[in-house]
Amino acid sequence: MLRKFVLVLATGGLVLGCAACNTVRGVGQDLESAANTVDKAT
Repeated sequence: MLRKFVLVLATGGLVLGCAACNTVRGVGQDLESAANTVDKAT
């Protein structure tokens, strides 16, 4: 029972960690795109 609980917590942490990485990567891409747009406009 305890082993299943620990496995569920570890899996949940892994999923949340991967989601956070994708979110940060997406924000970085958005900022880069905005910077490129500003560079093209000037």
